Parts: sequence; structure tokens; C-alpha cells
Amino acid sequence: MLKRLLRILFLLIAVMLSAAWFMSQPGCRRNKTSKKQVFPDKLRQHVEMLSDTLYPRDWRHTANLDKCAEYIAGHFGDAGADVEFQPFTVDGNEYRNVIGRFGTGQSRKLIIGAHYDAYAGSPGADDNASGVAVLIELARLLGQHPPDIEVELVGFVLEEPPFFRTPQMGSAVHARSIAHERARIIGMLSLEMVGYFSDKRWSQQYPLPFLYLFYPSRANFIGVVGRWDQGRWVRKIKAGMQGATSLPVRSIRAPSFIPGVDFSDHMNYWPHGIDALMITDTAFYRNPHYHTIHDTPDTLDYARMADVVVALFETVKTFDR
Repeated sequence: MLKRLLRILFLLIAVMLSAAWFMSQPGCRRNKTSKKQVFPDKLRQHVEMLSDTLYPRDWRHTANLDKCAEYIAGHFGDAGADVEFQPFTVDGNEYRNVIGRFGTGQSRKLIIGAHYDAYAGSPGADDNASGVAVLIELARLLGQHPPDIEVELVGFVLEEPPFFRTPQMGSAVHARSIAHERARIIGMLSLEMVGYFSDKRWSQQYPLPFLYLFYPSRANFIGVVGRWDQGRWVRKIKAGMQGATSLPVRSIRAPSFIPGVDFSDHMNYWPHGIDALMITDTAFYRNPHYHTIHDTPDTLDYARMADVVVALFETVKTFDR
């Protein structure tokens, strides 16, 4: 009986280790350190504009959301993008996605987006002014170093409740609008909370305890999160980001029923057959200020956010090869 129990225990451990290995996709590839530069103060300015000056920016405050859209569009335009708004109406109110394109008309297209609305009552510095700030500074780099593919940057509206997981999400509207282009779309990256980091032990949590076997206890990395069946896409983006800066990059491919795997705009591209994943600091698995009044600009690490921008830019450039 004891031997049988030990065999079962050994089998369970082997299954968990194998699952963790496949989910984490360990790899040794490292890229050359990028020489591109992003200024942390610029990122902070964007975050402060969105989370302080334009607070509140939940779905009820349409005037502030319009100002956010204009702010994003202005920076996209200054970077050299072809800019347009994608308006749509919900409950009698007009909302707008903001689109900035580089390399318009190229045969292949990559979509990178971040939602600019915030949870009601929260300044939303990390969620998701951080993602928008990174998107804006990525636009600046793309303008200075034009890609050989079309890169479509999108500022989404209405990601937060009460519209989350509904057809009224800005990303759902955008995904439907480009579904006919699926054959030329490389994939989609959603920037969802990319500014909170910590070097303290046990500052990082996970949905499954055994993941500590393959992931660090310190919240000092950026995550690449995708669905279980999109492992190749997750691995491609992780490989492009690794080593571009000193910021560690971790990835996970997991079933969408695990909490957090589909908690952003990328999920709206899956029904259209488009590979889509999330770039994230892992949100509530590390940030104690998630969806609270304490999600403020002073809690973010702008130096490491700058590394996220550079790593993303170098990843985009891998599609030129």
C-alpha cells in the first residue's frame, strides 16, 4: 500500500513539474543589449497626465476620456504615425479607440494595444496609464526607426467594468473591424499594467502554488502571458524581448480558465483566429494597489518601464528580418 501511494505521489509530482515546464517555456536565448534609449521622466509625465490631470477616466466621465484620446492621438501624430479615431456608441455615449499606424500598407501587420480607461474610483496609474505610456514611447521609437512591417498601435477604451467581457469593449470593436485582415496579421500584443516592480522576496504571487518551482518570488520581471495553444506565439515574443535590456522576461502559456490569463484586451482577438497575448507586470498577483485609490504615479518604477519599451521595440524589429 505504501509503495502504491509513493508511486502515485511520484506521478503527481512528475505531472506538476512537466506542466510547469511546458507552461513556463524555459529558454537560454539572449539578444544583444539594445542601444536604444527611453527616458523614465517621459513615461512619468504620461502617467501623471492620465492618472492625475485627467482623473477620473472611467466610462462615466466621457469628457476626460475624450481628452485622453486626444492626448494619445497627439503623441502618435508627433511620432509620425498615421492617426485616426475609431468611434462607437454605447448607451447613447460616444467613445473612441485611438489608432496610430507605422508602415501603413505593408504586407504584414502587428497590433499592439493598451486600454486608457480606468476602474471607477481609481487613478489607474499602473492600470493602465503605464501601458499607454509605454505605447506612446514605443511610437516615438518606431517613428525614429521605421519598421518593415505595418505596426498598428491602438489605445482602447472601455476595458474596465461594466464593459469587461462584453462586445462593447473597445478592443472587441477593434478586433471585429480588422478580422477580415486576419491573413496578414502577425499577431496582437496587449500592454496591461507594466509599471509595478519589487525586489522584495515573496512580493510575487501566482495562481497555482507549484509555479514557484519555475518562477521567482520577487516581482522584478515583466511577464508574457498567452493561451495554452499559442505557445509558439508566446515563445516568439519572449525570445524577442529577452536580453534586450537587463529586465528579466518570464512567460507562461496556460489554459484561459486560470485567473488572469485572459484578463485583458487580447482575449477579444482569439475568436477571430488571431494570435494574441498580454505583456504585464502580472497585476493583482503583485500590485497591492490594483483597482484602488492607491494606484498612483508614485508607486511605479519608470526605469524598468523604460526597459519594457526598449524590449518591445527590439521585438518588433525582429519581424523585419
